[in-house]
Amino acid sequence: MSPVNDTRSYQSIKSLPVDFKYAGDQGVDRTMLPDTISENAEELRDTSEGAANGRGHTGSDSDESPYGSSSVPAKDEAPLADDGDDHKDPRTPVPLVKRSYADSKWSDTTPYASKKKIQSWVQLPDGNWELGTVIQTTGNNSVITLPEGKVLQVSSETLIPANPDILDGVDDLMQLSYLNEPSVLYNLQYRYDRDLIYTKAGPVLVAVNPFKKVLLYGNDYIEAYKRKSLDNPHVYAITDTSMREMIRDEVNQSIIISGESGAGKTETAKIAMQYLAALGGGSGIEYEILKTNPILEAFGNAKTLRNDNSSRFGKLIEIHFSETGKISGAKIQTFLLEKSRVVQCSEGERSYHIFYQLCAGASPSLREKLNLKNADEFKYLRQSNCFTISGVDDAEQFRIVLDALDIVHVSKEDQDSVFAMLAAVLWLGDVSFTSIDSENHVEPVIDEGLTTVATLIGCKVEELKLALSTRKMRVGRRNDTIVQKLTLAQAMDTRDALAKSIYSCLFDWLVEQINKSLAVGKRRTGRSISILDIYGFESFERNSFEQFCINYANERLQQHFNRHLFKLEQEEYIQDGIDWAKVEFEDNQDCLNLFEKKPLGLQSLLDEESTFPNGTDLSFANKLKQHLSANPCFQGEREKAFRVRHYAGEVTYDTTGFLEKNRDLLHLDSIELLSSCTCPLPQVFASSMLNQSEKPVVGALHKSGGADSQKLSVTTKFKSQLFQLMQRLESTTPHFIRCIKPNNFQSPGSYDQGLILQQLRCCGVLEVVRISRSGFPTRMSHQKFARRYGFLLLDHVASQDPLSVSVAILHQFNILPEMYQVGYTKLFFRTGQIGVLEDTRNRTLHGILRVQSCFRGHKARCLLREFRRGIVTLQSFIRGEKVRKEYAGILRRHRAAISIQKNARARILRKKFNRVRGAATSMQSVIRGWLVRRCSGDIGLLQFGGRKGNEPEEVLVKSSFLAELQRRVLRAEAALREKEEENDILHQRLQQYENRWSEYELKMKSMEEVWQKQMRSLQSSLSIAKKSLAFDDSQRNSDASVNGAEESSWDTGNNLRIQENGGRPTTAGLSVIGRLAEEFEQRSQVFGDDAKFLVEVKSGQTEASLDPDHELRRLKAMFEAWKKDYGSRLRETKVILNKLGGEEGSSADKARKKWWGRRNSTRMG
Repeated sequence: MSPVNDTRSYQSIKSLPVDFKYAGDQGVDRTMLPDTISENAEELRDTSEGAANGRGHTGSDSDESPYGSSSVPAKDEAPLADDGDDHKDPRTPVPLVKRSYADSKWSDTTPYASKKKIQSWVQLPDGNWELGTVIQTTGNNSVITLPEGKVLQVSSETLIPANPDILDGVDDLMQLSYLNEPSVLYNLQYRYDRDLIYTKAGPVLVAVNPFKKVLLYGNDYIEAYKRKSLDNPHVYAITDTSMREMIRDEVNQSIIISGESGAGKTETAKIAMQYLAALGGGSGIEYEILKTNPILEAFGNAKTLRNDNSSRFGKLIEIHFSETGKISGAKIQTFLLEKSRVVQCSEGERSYHIFYQLCAGASPSLREKLNLKNADEFKYLRQSNCFTISGVDDAEQFRIVLDALDIVHVSKEDQDSVFAMLAAVLWLGDVSFTSIDSENHVEPVIDEGLTTVATLIGCKVEELKLALSTRKMRVGRRNDTIVQKLTLAQAMDTRDALAKSIYSCLFDWLVEQINKSLAVGKRRTGRSISILDIYGFESFERNSFEQFCINYANERLQQHFNRHLFKLEQEEYIQDGIDWAKVEFEDNQDCLNLFEKKPLGLQSLLDEESTFPNGTDLSFANKLKQHLSANPCFQGEREKAFRVRHYAGEVTYDTTGFLEKNRDLLHLDSIELLSSCTCPLPQVFASSMLNQSEKPVVGALHKSGGADSQKLSVTTKFKSQLFQLMQRLESTTPHFIRCIKPNNFQSPGSYDQGLILQQLRCCGVLEVVRISRSGFPTRMSHQKFARRYGFLLLDHVASQDPLSVSVAILHQFNILPEMYQVGYTKLFFRTGQIGVLEDTRNRTLHGILRVQSCFRGHKARCLLREFRRGIVTLQSFIRGEKVRKEYAGILRRHRAAISIQKNARARILRKKFNRVRGAATSMQSVIRGWLVRRCSGDIGLLQFGGRKGNEPEEVLVKSSFLAELQRRVLRAEAALREKEEENDILHQRLQQYENRWSEYELKMKSMEEVWQKQMRSLQSSLSIAKKSLAFDDSQRNSDASVNGAEESSWDTGNNLRIQENGGRPTTAGLSVIGRLAEEFEQRSQVFGDDAKFLVEVKSGQTEASLDPDHELRRLKAMFEAWKKDYGSRLRETKVILNKLGGEEGSSADKARKKWWGRRNSTRMG
């Protein structure tokens, strides 16, 4: 650093903290200050200054400030007001600030002036930091007291300054006056003890895993962060920022969540997804996205020694949004599933959760179908002697997985196939082998395990047996195929490889089905937010190939983190000509070169050794030691081990199994076995593996053990995936969340300073805070800045070039010179300054929108009134035309109704007139007939009684009688007129009874027909009786005439006696028949009159206090009784007549015989 830069003016320093202010700045417009400065920032500064002053004056050469030392005259210092108000002194002159750049990277933790009784941090022998108070200083030694009363004598140079009490628990580490490791540790612990697990470190969010449920989540918090009513550090705040920047800048965003295993990365990713679902939900797809978490956790997470729910794969969830900010789809990409966990687990760990969930939660029918046993009965699962997780119900988790599979549209048939594959993997571990010869060749034992696997995957037992015990190889130039028997170790490796391949393909197939469900019918617009949840840095007692790949991925992610926050940041400052003091940080490029360099890198040498058929793990380790010993990040160890110095610390790797895992060989025999299965999923797996084998091979090949196909090595595929991931992340605006694990025991409330400090160093949190506090995190090109804020200026200024417009905007709004710098192409701002301009812009836009809204409202109201008038006019015409048409129709209907009514009334009146006339005629005829009959009867009586009287008396009687008849006629006519009036009154009632009359009339007609039939029957019986009687009479007369003609000598006395005897019976029979006929006529007349009367009562023509229906039934019963009686008397009459006819015949015969005897005797004489 040049001497010129050692003493620079205040204006030239551009790396001050965001809460720096002039003394006596009460005249500054508060709205122009950064919105990230806390409301009590001034109070904090004054308090810290007062605290420092109260503890003693440190002198002008003190180096205690993290921003460099400053010399301020005592007379210019602003004293604290008694009431806590702002300073009243005028603005002090700008002091000169002297900063030393020869210190270590912790330039703000240089030896602290400990001459006074002030608090400082001291490191104890166990490595922990403790806050103590300096009570005495002698030379280079200081005496310090600890809170528990213990007194220590330490070197003054080892003391690190502590922040004032008022800064305890600040939510942003940038607000700390002294940025050092113990201060950061104490601040995190202060917040952690109060369940404030989130802390900002500049642009990075630090999340400390609480290992318990904290009340920081839910719909209320989501709404609060959505409305900006809460601004505390939170995953919601980071996610909300990414969402707003995506919409505002139209740039894809990414949220990179990193940390060690057990630090809470998976839960943090789920929380971020929940906020995005709440913010961009509404289409329903967000529910499906959230339901992918239980599926991926069940199939990709497992219990390890450090974490009960450790992700054994990496995933990138890319959530797409529509133009309106609503979620329109998603895509999930996975990286490096730990397949070896399927067949091998360490003590105290578990395999993947889904195996235990299936064994615990499967229904009885599913257990029977899959032939499932308990988890502790399967060989693959009982290796670790760990089957449950405290506080986790595997059966309940299995039901959650089933519901999630339904939601992401995995059919029931596919679910059954998935569970069959899982059961097949478990049963493969129970397949055992037996020796078949002296060379240790083996074959599988045909037991329950082998037959169950064959049934579940849909193949024959013999085919599975051959695939596990033999291997086909091609030899010679003609590629002749030979069959090699396998030893026990080779057979077990083949079995385990088949199990791992089935599970790996099943996992990839599930992810593919999920992606189909999330992408079907979804329209992507190019806007997306990617959430990266990938395994954290791992260092165990024994680190194998999986840790090798995981730590390489973390090195690459740390490189991306460094590039974004350090390298690119500082390179951009230099390229744009910004006055900038470069910040040193630990770069991990050397470690990446150790992994990626060709041809002598770890990965290249691993792929090279994997191509040799005779390559072993030991030969690979020796090759590494031979070629990489000069690399500073590499150190060879004994036998198969080597050590790599990662950014997070040194890790020792054991190369045992490296070559086999890197080859990841599944022989063609196993692939052919899967392709021949009847179940659909194994066929899909085989097809997928064959397609991967047919892809062009880039890099090292391997051909070992007679494999017929060439495959990419695992490291090559993983490196390719990682490079694609980095390219995708480079095209997005990243947001970093660093998850911290407070202890290794997953114990709530436990805070291990050493463990946390190691993770903070690995994450580079302190460097991030320093560079953010001293740098310019916000930058914008001149064109974009002028385009975005140029409208705030006058027209003649806004029309200039972008640089002039940008400078004019900065001067217009009094942005302090130390809060920005103007580069060649961009403007650089300190934290919070762009927020001032955004607030002004938003207020101006709001005012413009208010004016526009008022004008547009006025214009819209005028247009509305015009439209309303036009609409009213149009409606009046339309409604008038419509009403006229309706009136014309109504008029036509009215006329038609009048015509119909006229005709109907005429018809009714005609019917009424005809009925009245008929009734009058009937009454007249009846009355006249009655009068005539009565008159004729009187006249006959008069004539019969006055035959011997005089003629004038007869005429007198007739005149009086005729006068009486005339009077009766007049009364009848008067009665007729009254009846006509009554008929008019009863006409309306008659209309009401017409319907009832018609029904009754039908009944009466039917009864009349019955009565007529019965009358005709009686009449026919009577006529027959008359005819029979007349016939007998005529026969007797004819016999008498014949006898008189033949014999004229009948005795006169006898003849007369015969005639008298024959005439009396005949006269008696005729009189009986006459009486019966007269009775029949009378009864007919009576029944007819009664029936007619009841009809008139029923129809309402005649009023009577009786029930017509009851009387009709009674009349019918009387008629039936009379008919029965009349029939019996008619039969008796016929019998009597027959008897009379017999007696008459016998007497005639006797007379004829007597006469005949006399005649014969006469002749004889």
